Amino acid sequence: MYRIGLGIDVHRFTENRKLYLGGIEIPYKYGLEGHSDADVLIHSIMDAILGALGKPDIGYFFPPNDPKYKNIRSTILLEKIINLMNSEEFEIENLDCTIIAQVPKILPYRDLIIKNLSSLIKIPENKINVKATTTEKMGFLGRKEGIMSISIVLLKTRSFIDEKRKT
Repeated sequence: MYRIGLGIDVHRFTENRKLYLGGIEIPYKYGLEGHSDADVLIHSIMDAILGALGKPDIGYFFPPNDPKYKNIRSTILLEKIINLMNSEEFEIENLDCTIIAQVPKILPYRDLIIKNLSSLIKIPENKINVKATTTEKMGFLGRKEGIMSISIVLLKTRSFIDEKRKT
């Protein structure tokens, strides 16, 4: 009936790229390095969903050496993972995400990120939480070298949902 998945992603900062978090462009002097647009938040969400489904990670589905995924928006990849989840008769009960970054500040964009994720995933905003923290200037994240995201998702089967509606 229920499945839990955990996803973790990290990317280093790089010049001459836009910074995307949760599908939203965040104004910052650096973007994140990666084969796709390197949206660490969406990548961790996709891996959390895949984990809950008992599937391999996003690199299996979207290989980083495949030119068709070069600079692709992660929102497009997320849509494919959501379609896979739906085809397996699951839906998201709730999603909890933590972005770990010294910079930039995430709080001003939190509500916009949640609203965008709600639209992409097609679940109510109150089932999505996005938090941010720093490493108190410790390690590569504290040295402002990149961003990390951790997401946990609770999936439930559609048959369970249908049974609940009948009672």
